[in-house]
Formats: sequence, structure tokens, C-alpha cells
Amino acid sequence: MSLEPQRSPPRTASLRERLSRHLGDAILDIDHHVHALEVTIRPDAVQAVLSTLRDELGFDHLSCVTAQEYEDRYESIYHLKSYDDPSRELSVVVPTSKDDPVSQSAEPVFRTADWHEREAYDLVGIRYEGHPDLRRILLPETWQGHPLSREYDQRRPQIVTYDENANPLQRDGRSGGNTMLLNIGPHHPATHGVMHLQVALDGEQVVDVEPDIGYIHRCEEQQCQQGTYRHQIMPYPDRWDWGGAGLLNEWAYARTAEALADIDVPEYAQVVRTMAAEFSRILSHMLAVGAYALDVIGDFTATFQYALRDRELVQNVLEDLTGQRLMFNYFRLGGVVWDLPEPREEFFEKVRTFVDGLPEKLEEYHDLLTSNEIMQARTVDTGILPPDIAKSYGVTGPVARGSGIDYDLRRDDPYGYYDELDWNVVVEEECDNFSRLLVRLREVEESAKIIDQCVDLLEDWPEDERNIQANVPRTIKPDPDTEVYRAVEAAKGELGIYIRADGTDKPARFKIRGPSFSNLQALPEMARGELVPDLIAALGSLDTIMGEVDR
Repeated sequence: MSLEPQRSPPRTASLRERLSRHLGDAILDIDHHVHALEVTIRPDAVQAVLSTLRDELGFDHLSCVTAQEYEDRYESIYHLKSYDDPSRELSVVVPTSKDDPVSQSAEPVFRTADWHEREAYDLVGIRYEGHPDLRRILLPETWQGHPLSREYDQRRPQIVTYDENANPLQRDGRSGGNTMLLNIGPHHPATHGVMHLQVALDGEQVVDVEPDIGYIHRCEEQQCQQGTYRHQIMPYPDRWDWGGAGLLNEWAYARTAEALADIDVPEYAQVVRTMAAEFSRILSHMLAVGAYALDVIGDFTATFQYALRDRELVQNVLEDLTGQRLMFNYFRLGGVVWDLPEPREEFFEKVRTFVDGLPEKLEEYHDLLTSNEIMQARTVDTGILPPDIAKSYGVTGPVARGSGIDYDLRRDDPYGYYDELDWNVVVEEECDNFSRLLVRLREVEESAKIIDQCVDLLEDWPEDERNIQANVPRTIKPDPDTEVYRAVEAAKGELGIYIRADGTDKPARFKIRGPSFSNLQALPEMARGELVPDLIAALGSLDTIMGEVDR
């Protein structure tokens, strides 16, 4: 039996009544996960139920899709939220039989289900009826078996054949005389990692683009399922985003496992976490801005070098705090591994020196980038992503806020110490590549404000109340069939983790919702009708990290 969610009883009861009234006989059961109400529905009613939940009850954000196999059935779990209030959550569970794991596809209701269901099919083996393009997404089409299924034979040899890439427009008759296929990547600096873009061109105009991912799939979920909650999982999150956002990733796991095991983090440790996480956000955004200047205007000698210079300053601070410059491994369940470095005054002075010098440096970035006529010509009114399309794809983070979507989990589903501090969510309304650049630059300012306030608090914190970790059991064994999905506002958007416990000290299912995965899926919407250089600008504006996409 799952634990009761952390929700007020009237709100839960009200939602339960509305679900019963709106969904009728499509419901098989209503229960609880740790984080939210859980409604189990028939596999042939997925589209009708999700449409009702989106249009009638306001659950317009399909955050994640988790697929898993039990001894007697398969399950797909659609993790739903509301963009207006992400603390309103609902888990829609769709069981299918063991012999014939077929469920109706959610793609006609939520476009983001396209990739999520393809991944579920690829790794677990559930088939989705009505899906427009159900094929493997991380593994080659010739792969035999589904790696996360219970009967998968890891010793079975695999043969991956090489086939010429066909023009994707030929399949539906749109291929004209001037149409050609352009391969970008998988080894290309503009793809920001090992990714292959199949681009169909009509002259110089992009007609279609298909991101081909999975080149660095590392089975991170499977590795986490083989580690213990207390000690062996935490080193992995840093490796999902090697751009510097590792502390934010660590927090995603910590928040999920702490909800699962009912662990309260001391207030002092929450402040330390908040300060460290915002340094990690700056680290990520500096790389994004510097690399974008290199992608779009070829600015290596100024902006890119300045960004690396400022990243070094942040890495120096984080090295003092965590002992590492990139793979930090600083968070622990219940808090952090150790307190601030001694002498504290010297550490605070180093932090304040960086924060105080940041406004002048940001002026330089704006002079070099946002005031640059070439940058404006390349990014203003290109890569348009309207808010309704962004929501349909489950887009979050700076990409969503650059499309006018006022959505930030630090404020809307508070954790850490964010709700005690004075800061603003940055939103730009123009929905183009330029807006996404502006959001990241302005978010660096907000991160600096948060860090400054955290330092004020930490300086005055009584010495005898500096508790860096809760009293966490040596071995964590949540009750069997306890399920939870929690998320944080990582540098690239909503980073969520679903865990199902089986009564042991290791997860039975560990699912990672990487924000880059959903954000990248929206690239074709941004690129169709644009020119080839605009495609590169649109891709760079997503700030995609392939370790987070492929996992």
C-alpha cells in the first residue's frame, strides 16, 4: 500500500470526487502515491481520460511517463501537473496484461508522450496503440529485447546493421525535386554532444528535422536500481548533466528519496543546499551563454572565453565547498556531507567578491550579445515556440519561460529555502531564440541575489544550530509498493525522479525525467520553415545536454 500524499485532506477528497464524477467507468481504482492521488484506468480509455483531465480539471502538463513491469502485469504511469499550479499533481496508472502489453497512446492529447512512449516501448516493451511513430528511440531498430524487462537476457549478442539514411519526406510523398537530406552530427560541435539531426531541406528551408538520440545511452536508471538508497545512488546524478548542474541533479534525487523515506532536512542544511544549487545554476547558464555565442556568431575570443573565466570563479567556490570542480557528490539524504569550509569568513569573502563583481560582468555579456546586431538578426523572431505548443511538449525551464510560461518549481512547488528568500521568476514573452538567451542571462542575476541572501543567513547562524544532516537510518527500506515522483527546478527545467520501492534497500524502479528530453522534442516545431542557420540557433537556444537526454 502506498503512503498518504502530503496534501490537505479537503483538497484530496475534492479531487477524488471530481475524478469519479468526470471519469466514470473508465476508473478501475483510486489510491495514493506519496506525492499525489493515483487513479488507475482502463488501457482503452487513455485518450478520453487525459483529455478530460487536461480540459476539465486543468492538468495541462504531462511531466513524465514511467513504464514498468511487475510479475503479473505491465504499467504505464502518466505523471500530470498543472502549469498554473504544479503542486496540483495526479498519477494516472494504466495497467496492461502480461501476455499482451498494449495500451492506448496519449500522444494525440499530449505531444510530449511521443518520445516518452517510444522510450517505454524501447526499454520496457509496452506497445501504444495509435502512436504515430512507435519505434525504438535510444537503441537501434535491430536491437533484440527490451533492457528493462524482467526476462531480458543481457548476455544475448546484438548485431547492429548499418543502413543508409533515407529521406524522411519520401515516406509520405512530400519529397519534391529540390528536397535533400542533410545530416548534422552525430559528431558536430553545434549538436552539443553526440546527437544526430536528420534534416530534410527544400532548397535552404527546413521542411522537417528529426533528432536521432541514444548515442550515449548509459543505462543510468538501471544502475540506480542496483544501488542502495543511502549511499550508492547519489554519485550518479552529477553525471546526467556535466555542464555544471550536478548539485541540482543531486537535489532531485535527495528530494525524491527524502519524501519516500519521510526524512526532514534541517533548516541550516536547506540554506546551504540553496546557495550551492544556485552556484550550480550559474555554472550551467554560463556554459550555455558562452556556447551559444560560439554557435550563433562565432564569438570564441570574447564571450566564450569570458564565460569560461567566470565559470572558473564559480568552480573555485564550489571546489572549496565540495572538494570537486564538476562531479560534486556533496548532497546526502537528510542534508549535505559537511559544513562550510574553514575559515568561514574567508569563504564568505570569496563568495561576496564573486557576487559583487557579477553585475558589471553581466553588462559586458549584454554588450557583447543582446546588444549585438548580428546576434539580434540571428535570434529575434527565429525559433518561435508558442506557449500552447510548448506546454503540449512538456517544455520547462528557461525554454518555457522564454515562451511566456510563468513556471518555476522553486516558487510554485517550494523546496529548500527558496520560499523564504526575495527573488523573481524571469519570464520573456517573445517566444524566440533571443528570449531564451535573455532568460538565462537574467536568471544569473536572480541566482546571485539568492546566494547573497543565503550568505547573510549563514554568517549569522548560531554555531550550536548548524545541523548539516538529519538523523538518517543506516539502511533505508521503504514499505513495498510505495511510489513517489518528485522534481526540482534544475538548470534546464523540471528534473523529476520516480521511485517505486519493493521493501528492500534498493529501488524496484528508478525513472529519470530529464528536462532536455522533453525540450529537445520540441525542436521540429521551432525549426520548420526556418533556414539552416536558424536551425542551429534554435538548437543552441535549448541548451541541451545529451547525458540528460539519453541517460
